[in-house]
Amino acid sequence: MEDIKSAGKQAAIVTGASSGIGLAISSKLAEMGYEVFGFGRNFEKMGLASGKQCHLTNFHAVICDILDTEDLCRHVRQIAAQYPVHVLVNNAGVGYYGLHEELNPEKIKELVRTNLETPMILTQQLLRTLKQHAGYVINIASVTACETNPHGCAYGATKAGLSSFSHSLFQEARKYGVKVVTIYPDMTKTDLYRNADFMQGDEEASYLLPDEVADAVEYLLCQREGIVVTDLTLRPQLHRIKRKQPLAKERG
Repeated sequence: MEDIKSAGKQAAIVTGASSGIGLAISSKLAEMGYEVFGFGRNFEKMGLASGKQCHLTNFHAVICDILDTEDLCRHVRQIAAQYPVHVLVNNAGVGYYGLHEELNPEKIKELVRTNLETPMILTQQLLRTLKQHAGYVINIASVTACETNPHGCAYGATKAGLSSFSHSLFQEARKYGVKVVTIYPDMTKTDLYRNADFMQGDEEASYLLPDEVADAVEYLLCQREGIVVTDLTLRPQLHRIKRKQPLAKERG
């Protein structure tokens, strides 16, 4: 791939960039020479305020609730007006698990808006720019997009929707040079399962690491012009989950 630094300051936008997979992808893109704008609600763990750079060269924290569509679009327009946006990574996601009847309308709305609506809006906002620069839309879905998901019906449905959106968008935009890619990670060691009664297994072979998903992004971006890897599934060798211990009840 052409040296990005020598070609000017191309930008990448990454959602959910304050931790986990989003932070790992942001770090990788910054290393590759992109001017990275990472969106997140809270960067306190990184000691950052909005617009400030951290120890990662070329990384800018953008504090924004991505469900605030007006604010999100305002930030994106400002970035696109100053930099040629070459990569959009729709990574931000939320997961709620359990029997579908036990979810409530607010959780369902949050799942749909975070995992599906926001990626569609961001892509729409940036598509003309991405066409101009023959850029990439990289959607971080999940292996659940291709499976049945008892105890995670709504979450799996949003990821299946994101996968369907990716495939249709590629067919629509490929003639303009836009590359649309979907990554399907399996169980990854992140905070995604904080609302679940399970987590990744203890064995290293039972989960992915965020840096490994970031390495996959680098691989996708380094294909020669004219080749697009549209779908990439990442799985650990073992299928293991660990049930969380219920919190002990306080004695009266």
